[in-house]
Amino acid sequence: MVRGTDKADHQFEALSLTSGGLLARNALWNLVGETVPLFAALIAVPLLVKGIGVDRFGVLALASSVVGYMGLFDFGLGRAASKLIAEALGAGRRAQVPGLFWTSLYLMAAFGACGTLLLAVFTGALVASALSVPAALRTESARAFYLLALSLPFVISAASLRGTLAAFQRFDLVNAVRVPQGIFSLVGPVLVLPFSRSLVYLVGSMVLVRIAAWFAMLALCLKVMPELSSNKRLAPQLIKPLLGFGGWVTVSSVVSPLMVEADRFLIAAMLSVAAVAYYAVPYQVITKLWILPYAIVAVLFPAFSASFAHNQARVAFLFERGVKYIFLALFVPILLVVAFAPEALRLWLGSSFSAHSSGVLRWLAIGVLINSLAHVPFALVQAAHRPDLTAKLHVVELPLYMGFLWLALRLWGLEGAAFAWTARVSVDALALFAMAAWVMPTATASLRQTALLVCAAIVALMAAWFTRGVQAKLAFSVGILTFSAWAAWQWVFDREERSQLKGLLRYLQALIC
Repeated sequence: MVRGTDKADHQFEALSLTSGGLLARNALWNLVGETVPLFAALIAVPLLVKGIGVDRFGVLALASSVVGYMGLFDFGLGRAASKLIAEALGAGRRAQVPGLFWTSLYLMAAFGACGTLLLAVFTGALVASALSVPAALRTESARAFYLLALSLPFVISAASLRGTLAAFQRFDLVNAVRVPQGIFSLVGPVLVLPFSRSLVYLVGSMVLVRIAAWFAMLALCLKVMPELSSNKRLAPQLIKPLLGFGGWVTVSSVVSPLMVEADRFLIAAMLSVAAVAYYAVPYQVITKLWILPYAIVAVLFPAFSASFAHNQARVAFLFERGVKYIFLALFVPILLVVAFAPEALRLWLGSSFSAHSSGVLRWLAIGVLINSLAHVPFALVQAAHRPDLTAKLHVVELPLYMGFLWLALRLWGLEGAAFAWTARVSVDALALFAMAAWVMPTATASLRQTALLVCAAIVALMAAWFTRGVQAKLAFSVGILTFSAWAAWQWVFDREERSQLKGLLRYLQALIC
């Protein structure tokens, strides 16, 4: 009788961690956490540039980039902790969580200390030559970098704290820390300006914010699971599974940025620096749409991990919903971008950008839609404890992509680079969906639906590309979006979703009336 009750409790806890309402709220929390700091940046960055000058601001930006790169020293343990803790919770092995939590935290703090030593040793060379810091700012910049080095154990091990809260689906708490941290990391230096323009104090304010956020997240972890405070021991037997999972995640984390950044370097080498601007601006704009899949998949990954071993039907359901909602949310803005790219760029940046970047923006927009859908199978494959598959895929992709990128630049110029990028993410998406079907055959039905949606979307996007004239584009866009809404209602949404949407529409109608 007791064992039956325990099993029921475990099943209830696993289902509560993957309930639709909870996941939807958490995705909204993540969207808030991603977007609010962007608005803070719009206000703070101009004030900083004006207050400290371009050179100091450049060093400040480089310092942030260095810290971001040193984040690789977490060796994937933040994601590993989130996966293994969520898995333990879903299987009713709550007693394993303290060991996973403290072991991952201690390991990441140790790796952060190694990062501190490495950055401290190479700061002189970075400041003097590698980063081209002006001579007048080198002493000041070096001291600022030493401060950053001291913060690395906190910066790196914070990923373990976030991963733990994510495993418990407490993204409200994650973002309760992330939003103030993102705001004060920008506002803090602005508040320092009336007293000092020194990079030491500006970076010091950023470091204090990061350390305060670390302690806040630690306190929240202890609040979510009080048992953590009574068992703070390192569990040596957990080091191997944590590092085994995290190591493969690190391979992807190293190789993927190389593919992301390679196109700009090749464009500069084969075309010109001006061509980099014509490519980088549309890239930076359109990839902001990744905020949406990031927000959704961050919630789905621990949900997949919690349910994969014992409830694959639930995982398949969440997988299908995740892909479907990302597609429906992004199709409208992507269609409008593809249709009106020349006019939008001409209005925003002038005729020269419109002439050079319209095709680039259109190819990249199609690629962003496909790549956004691929975030879901990527998370599923890793949640199925096969991060080696995604890592090996990236390793194989890198040389093939570099070769095709070089050829595409030679044959088609700047648009060729955008086409090569979209071709790469399309092949990547096909491979990831195939992997998802292999690790979880129950997802096959949703894969067929996804393939039909993507094929229909590409046909519509190509038609929008070749439509000429603003009025014709408007008519085409309205027609496609109207038909898409009807088709989604008839064939994409199920009965439960249609009932929920009707309830939402009635609620909105009551508010308006």
